Amino acid sequence: MTTYDLDLPLARTGKGQVAPGPPLHANQRLHWRAERTAKKLVRDTAHWRALDAKIPPAQHITVQVHYLPGDNRRRDPSNLMPTQKAAVDGIVRAGVVPDDSPEYVTELMPTIHTGPSDRRLWLRITTRKDTPQ
Repeated sequence: MTTYDLDLPLARTGKGQVAPGPPLHANQRLHWRAERTAKKLVRDTAHWRALDAKIPPAQHITVQVHYLPGDNRRRDPSNLMPTQKAAVDGIVRAGVVPDDSPEYVTELMPTIHTGPSDRRLWLRITTRKDTPQ
């Protein structure tokens, strides 16, 4: 097993522009074009970061988003699933696995780290050579 950590963009969209902000989350009510732009940013970043990390093709991967918001406010980890979904789509596009079905990808619940620190969002990918039963 090999583990890779890929940094993802902390971005929000507004008026057709992308600016620093929180990750995509399930409670957002964005205009379809803004949502598409934000998903594309996460998907494309995950794709290029996977290629840069030279992640070899795998029979199965386990993925989990990690978010360090930089404060101690309470947050719901499941709200980060749209970010994780877009990132997994980028990993598939990079050729790490053939598709994002359960045969190839196991998605774990996102983890939110608390405490004062610099904000960070990353995707942890663990590759396996054998397919889980």
